[in-house]
Formats: sequence, C-alpha cells, structure tokens
Amino acid sequence: MQILQILQQALDGGASDIFIIPGLPLTYKVSGQQQRMDARLMPADTELLVTAIYELCGRHRPERPDQDDDFSLSVPPKEGFPGGRFRVNVLHQRGSLAAVVRVIRFGLPDPAQMNIPQAVMDIASLKKGLVLVTGSAGSGKSTTLACLIDAINRTREGHIITMEDPIEYVHRHEKCIVTQREIPTDTPTYLGALRSALRESPNVILLGEMRDYETIEAAVTAAETGQLLFSTLHATNAANAVDRIIDVFPEKQQAQVRMQLSMTLKAVINQQLVPTLDEKQTPVFEIMLANTAVKNLIREGKTHQIDSAIQAGASKGMRTMDDDLLRLVREKRISKDTAYTHCIYPENMEKRLAQLPG
Repeated sequence: MQILQILQQALDGGASDIFIIPGLPLTYKVSGQQQRMDARLMPADTELLVTAIYELCGRHRPERPDQDDDFSLSVPPKEGFPGGRFRVNVLHQRGSLAAVVRVIRFGLPDPAQMNIPQAVMDIASLKKGLVLVTGSAGSGKSTTLACLIDAINRTREGHIITMEDPIEYVHRHEKCIVTQREIPTDTPTYLGALRSALRESPNVILLGEMRDYETIEAAVTAAETGQLLFSTLHATNAANAVDRIIDVFPEKQQAQVRMQLSMTLKAVINQQLVPTLDEKQTPVFEIMLANTAVKNLIREGKTHQIDSAIQAGASKGMRTMDDDLLRLVREKRISKDTAYTHCIYPENMEKRLAQLPG
C-alpha cells in the first residue's frame, strides 16, 4: 500500500494515529481502539513506508542510523488525496525502522464537540498570569490549548506567540496577530524561543512544554512580566503540577518560587481521555482556579490541601477529577469500572460508586 493511501484511510476512518511497526499489521487507532489490517509488515516494508514519508515532506533522514526523529508533515491535495497534516515520530526498534503518525485535522476543534466545559473556556478571558494544562501524553492537552488560543484570537486584539514541537493546529490571524514557531525547525529550543518572545511585544504566549529547570524558570519569570502564558506539564493533578514546578528548583530557592507561583499561577487544568459506553472517548477534567485559598496554600507549602480547596470552590467552576468521573457515571456516559480505573483516590471512589444506583 502506498503512503498516500494509508494517510487517506486514516482520514476517512477518523483515526487519531497510524502505527507502522515491523511484525505487526498496519494499525489505525480510532476512538482509542486498535484497528489492524490483514497483512503483517516486515522490516523491509516499514523501511519503504518511512522512506516514502521522508520523500513526501522533502526531509532528509538523520545521519545516525539509530537516531529517532520527530517532525510535522503537511501534504497538499494531490492525486485524489484531499490534503492533510500529520505529526510523525520515526524510531528504531529491534534493529528495524518504525513510525507512529498522529493525524492532525484541518481547522480548529470546536470546544462543544470536544466536550470541553465552559469553566475551562472562561480561562481565555484572563489577561495575564500562568495557566497550566496537565495530563499524560495523548490526553488532549493540545486540543484544549488550541481551543483557548482560538477563543482569544477571535475575541480581542493582541499578539499571540506559540512555541510547539511540532505545530499541531494552525491559527489564522483573526483579531490577533498569531506567530507560530516550531521546535526545532524555526528555533532550536523552547528556552531560546521564550527568551526571544519577550522581545516581540507578546500579549499571549503558548509554550508547548515546560521540560527543564531553565525553561520553567523562564516561564515563571515571563508570567511575572504581565504576559498570559499557557504551557503543559506531565502531572497527575493540580497539586502534583505545583509540586513538580517547585521541586525543579534548588531547595534554597523554593520559598521564593512558592511566592512567585502564588502570585502568577491562575489556573491548572488536568485532563485525561476515558472510554465511553458508546465505544468512543471523552475528556475528563480537574479544574483548579487560583483563588485566595489556593494562593495561600501554595505560598505556605500546603499543596496537599489543594484538593479540598478545589472541592470548596465548586460553585466557582472548580472540580476534582473524581467528581467529574462520577458526573459521567451519573449521566450514563461511562461505566463504574471506567471511573474506578481512572480515578485519583480509588478507596474513596469505591465508596462513592457503591452509593450510586445500578
């Protein structure tokens, strides 16, 4: 099968990912489920397909044979193919070449169709500070951020600068000027791009990921200068996200960082994708808004009490992950087993699920 045919099947079938792995049939991931084709791919087959991907995007293979590669691929309409955008990761496994291709849809996602709650979208009205979107890889963080950036772009004037690896959603210039920089194609590192952005008259900055001490330090500092800065972090919940930032710094700086975060952090959105009863997927959210109680807990190093502050702030739009899972169970959109599997506090969730009918 030709690479364009594979990409076409992924688009037609609503796939989110394509797996080109030796010893495995060509596999599409649709709504979190694997769909495997008939013929098993041999190493020579995956070599040909990966080579075709490089030829399609006019990119050279890395010189080192064992070097992984991560890049975006834009395919214009050709030979009956309607065009599409993809994120490609090329890797080596057991001495042979493989690839995983993420399908990126043209156009921007609709928050309502993506089941993103209004309390999350309201964060787009912020003018300054730090907003974190956390969760595991593939949990939908990029989609949530794209919706927030699009909402800002359509509702107020300013300069939005994004730094992404790679760019997943392309934003048009609406009310805002939108500058999108891809790592490492347009700029070598997140840190360099962030430092440069502060000299480019930004109003909103999207930093694809806070990966290391220097980048986190620069992001916190940038948020202090009056920018609205969005970024992502791998964390299990809001309290864990705050702790991860603080723990990156040397112990003698941590009190100062807690003070900085208490003043700059505006919200933490934690999300994960869970299977629904109709064999699709839906996002589940924890939403922490940095009210006075949360700011005090961060400043005083009492992040273990943040969950209680989130529960107390439910009337203001805050919610815990376990509360959102229970909501979906009550709405008969997910099973009790799914809620238990994806919850943060299993013992407490087991008791709460036992109290529900059915």
